[in-house]
Amino acid sequence: MKVLNMTQKKWLLSLHILFSAIMLGTSVTFLILSIAAVSTNDSGLILSCYKAMHVLSTTSVRASFIGTIVTGLLLSVWTHWGLVKYYWIIAKEFLSLIALILGPIGMYIWTLQGISLITDVGVEGANQGAMVVNTVSLFIGIALQLISLVAMFLLSVFKPWGKRK
Repeated sequence: MKVLNMTQKKWLLSLHILFSAIMLGTSVTFLILSIAAVSTNDSGLILSCYKAMHVLSTTSVRASFIGTIVTGLLLSVWTHWGLVKYYWIIAKEFLSLIALILGPIGMYIWTLQGISLITDVGVEGANQGAMVVNTVSLFIGIALQLISLVAMFLLSVFKPWGKRK
């Protein structure tokens, strides 16, 4: 098993933090764009917000998620932390699964559905029930994504619950 020296660990940890920050920033951007889409009647703006969120879901969300997972796994395996030695790491792994379902998968699906609902018949002609369900799903997904990401940041800083026996 490879063990990193302090300089290598700092570089890998810096990359991990950078990818995590990009993921958090993208989630905040999703929140802002979704609020803009819900608070207007301008069909062009609504469609633009959904298209921007969709582009983000296929680019920075995926890249930052992959980068965060890879660097996190390497940090676990190549340092004394391990994959299952500490409860806080296991909690972060569980939250990462939630982030995967909500981020690269959920945001992609919800934004694509929103775009198709709008482009087929326009905002005025779109099935309003389907738009409401899609918008609520998107908001819940964004909120849960932000909560899970903030929880992962806090777990990384405070490292609660100690080592497993």
